[in-house]
Amino acid sequence: MATQKQVKEARRAKRKSHIVKGDRVRVIRGNFREMEGSVLRVNPSRGRVVVEGVNMRKRHERATQDNPEGGIITFEAPIDISNVMLLDPDSDEPTRVRINRHSDGSTERISVKTGNPIPRPR
Repeated sequence: MATQKQVKEARRAKRKSHIVKGDRVRVIRGNFREMEGSVLRVNPSRGRVVVEGVNMRKRHERATQDNPEGGIITFEAPIDISNVMLLDPDSDEPTRVRINRHSDGSTERISVKTGNPIPRPR
């Protein structure tokens, strides 16, 4: 018998994301609403993304051989992937994404608002 936590983990593992590293996104919910940035990391199994300049946190680091001064470091913490929307490169507005599959098997992302393709970042 699976526990409730195992069931949630299994559901999360099946999630697919149309957001990839390097995409420009806008935060649509939470304390950082209306902020924009590029995606630094995506964790699809947990449904989280790290966006540049969003959800900045501070951590106190003890002095080590690598970092002899220690001190306070600032870093971006992950936010839920449902709280960000991909930006359309033409209109610079947040948009939903549709996937267009070609006959040769390749796919491309299409902006629902404008119908224009959204290129994959390099």
